[in-house]
Amino acid sequence: MPIDNETGDDGGLRNRRKLYGRRKGKPLRASQERLMAEVLPSLKVNLGDTEARPGALEPAEIFGRLPAQFWLEIGFGGGEHLAHQAIENPDVGIVGCEPFVNGIAMLLSRLEREEIGNVRVHPSDARDLIDRLPDGALDKAFLLYPDPWPKARHHRRRFMNPENLRPLARAMRAGAELRLATDIPDYMEHALEAVGQCSGLLELAAPVATGRDNAWLDWPGTRYEAKAIRAGRVPQYATFRRV
Repeated sequence: MPIDNETGDDGGLRNRRKLYGRRKGKPLRASQERLMAEVLPSLKVNLGDTEARPGALEPAEIFGRLPAQFWLEIGFGGGEHLAHQAIENPDVGIVGCEPFVNGIAMLLSRLEREEIGNVRVHPSDARDLIDRLPDGALDKAFLLYPDPWPKARHHRRRFMNPENLRPLARAMRAGAELRLATDIPDYMEHALEAVGQCSGLLELAAPVATGRDNAWLDWPGTRYEAKAIRAGRVPQYATFRRV
């Protein structure tokens, strides 16, 4: 499979598979441009030296305090789930990773409007952040309706592959959860196979749940999920546990 040359936050080129598509959709409104210019800098995670060893970026450094728990959302879309969890769990520090500019602007709007203070944003590839986290730092991680990359030749671009799951598992404490939601049956099958290749690191914590009524009790849903249901696709939910 071809490898993408991707420009990182440090301006350098990294040779690795790209996990996401476009970075920007329709032009931002003036209010959104203001949020990106004025609000994002104060919430953006500073990765510092990108060559530093794992463990160099402590949760207390990210949030300015040590949160009761540290959660990570990989690709937060419009931020509905991230904002909901932050409101419901004010003692938890949550970092959302999302390269799509329009989604970031949507999240920033809600964070400002509802004065949500326990969220930080990494506006790029989640792997950059994961690589910098200490061993066992994460208490929970979310991967909700990721890009399915449906073509077989693109399956290596899916996040749910061992080369991405192993570093994530390193950054998760024993017993921590990784939640996955998708409306693509093939993606769930692929994810289960990938986790199976990470024996001793991750395991399926409960049978895969099917249908919106069987989602997690604290699940608010997302606009993508609603769109999928209207289109006749059935959501699936899996919870994996760090061994």
